[in-house]
Amino acid sequence: MIIKITPKSPFNFELSAKIFSNGDPQIQRYEKGSYWQLIWLNNKLVLITVRSLGSVDKPELSVSLKPDNELNKKDNVIARKILTSIFNLDFDLRYFYEDRIMSKLTLKLCGLNSPTTPTFFEAIVSSIIEQQISLKATRSIETRMIKEFGDMLQLDGKTYYSFPTPETISNLEREDLRGSGLSFRKAEYVIGLSKSIEENNLDLNELKTKNTSEIISELLKIRGIGVWTAELAVIRGLHRLVALPADDIGLRKVVSHYYNNDKPVSADELRRIAKGWGKWSGLAAFYLVVADIMSIKI
Repeated sequence: MIIKITPKSPFNFELSAKIFSNGDPQIQRYEKGSYWQLIWLNNKLVLITVRSLGSVDKPELSVSLKPDNELNKKDNVIARKILTSIFNLDFDLRYFYEDRIMSKLTLKLCGLNSPTTPTFFEAIVSSIIEQQISLKATRSIETRMIKEFGDMLQLDGKTYYSFPTPETISNLEREDLRGSGLSFRKAEYVIGLSKSIEENNLDLNELKTKNTSEIISELLKIRGIGVWTAELAVIRGLHRLVALPADDIGLRKVVSHYYNNDKPVSADELRRIAKGWGKWSGLAAFYLVVADIMSIKI
């Protein structure tokens, strides 16, 4: 099945998907103009492949859906919703640009939008895994965990994996996740989170309806989640751009480069700088990270 989606302009698909260029091709990857990922769609495993047909000013996406079972019209609607959420296609970047925040940088990265994980659960788990380790190490652990415990789909002689569900992880032991590279403590946190969801003590869909500060407050009640983890999760999983993980060492290094002549910046100093970004703190930080990756000068 092929569907077409028209994002809000401006939208640069290549820039927005480029951060997945180093992703595992069996899980999530952007390569030669195509982005693909295995997702759950209305209780069906579906490989989505996205390509750009339009331009930054007149964007249009072509989405191929390859399922393990036949799709129907309802699946089509849900697929559009999920893809719109992953790339935030209904988010109007013009409001961000009109605020003239880092105008020189936004001009060079026009159409860049920050992606979101397919589920909020995935964002929380990823943020827990990333605690006090590098992003590279996090990706390595996640890859092993997904291939070990995620559902898989075989298409055209290739195997693809989806992120493990709360149900699957809730039935694991700490030793199972240790094999993927998690510490015992993090394994406890991830399993505990999954059990809370499965036992209906935590409703992530209901939590998403709250404002950002309320969501963070609720997340802080969960064992293993601190302020940094909660802030990172709401940005990654919900596109709540007012949030800012100021304690993130990598982000502080990027900000120190662009705002303080590479001299170290503390979390408090970063928050002070971010006041100038206002309600766009998370997105402004994302632009700086991408600029640093691409060695863009401002």
